Amino acid sequence: MKKKKKPVRVVTKPFVQGSITDENTFRNALKFFGTLVMVFLMTFIVCAMTSFDSAFLRIFCNAAIELLVLFIMYNSGGKTGTDAVARGEILYQRREKGQDVTINEQRLSYHPMKGFVIGVLGTVLFLIPALILAITAKRQMTGMGALPAWTGTLMRRSEIGDALVAYTETPSMQWTDFVRAFVRACIMPFVSLIGTSNKDGLLLVERISPILLLLPAVAYGIGFMSGRKERTRIHTEIAESQRIRKKRENREKRARKARESKMPEQLN
Repeated sequence: MKKKKKPVRVVTKPFVQGSITDENTFRNALKFFGTLVMVFLMTFIVCAMTSFDSAFLRIFCNAAIELLVLFIMYNSGGKTGTDAVARGEILYQRREKGQDVTINEQRLSYHPMKGFVIGVLGTVLFLIPALILAITAKRQMTGMGALPAWTGTLMRRSEIGDALVAYTETPSMQWTDFVRAFVRACIMPFVSLIGTSNKDGLLLVERISPILLLLPAVAYGIGFMSGRKERTRIHTEIAESQRIRKKRENREKRARKARESKMPEQLN
């Protein structure tokens, strides 16, 4: 009969909870912004290279790209959250020893909502044009297209040329077109996933673009919240390693004593 494995005892350590913002919040938001810029550039390039005709391949590749982005942001938030919890544990130990803990030091510690604040602040410059696009978005109509070459002679005839002149006029770019191009570049995985031929789908994507742009911030915030769980895992693994090492040392000590007790008998 198999011996049941002894359950691992979960080890948690108390920590001083910080505030929702601190002196490093703006700096971390700038780092998040810089990471977003690099991510948006990379996704734009990769999505442009993976514009498959197959709907399955297009959906699979672009969904995988977006999931990878969210995973990167989650890991980044998790590292920051873990460091914040570790800082709070040190401050708790200092307080227990009677040492002074300043307000600024305490503010730097872990707060469950701090990651979301960092993420939203780092996304603000992208959110503003996305909100404008969401309000002004309209279904994009297909243009008239180019006229065949043989119609050039017909343009000289007034009764026909006046009717065809609209085909030769190039519509001017509006400021909303620049906003649309910028926002679409930022959410390129979703634009590529829908496909440029799906006008209604693109309209929906543009209207919910602020929500789509906030997904990395949400992933960062959730990752930051996992910092507490990560510190618990680290303490548990350390305690378990110490328990196993102590158990092995005790077993070796008993074996050594048993060998020493048999030595006189062997000499006789």
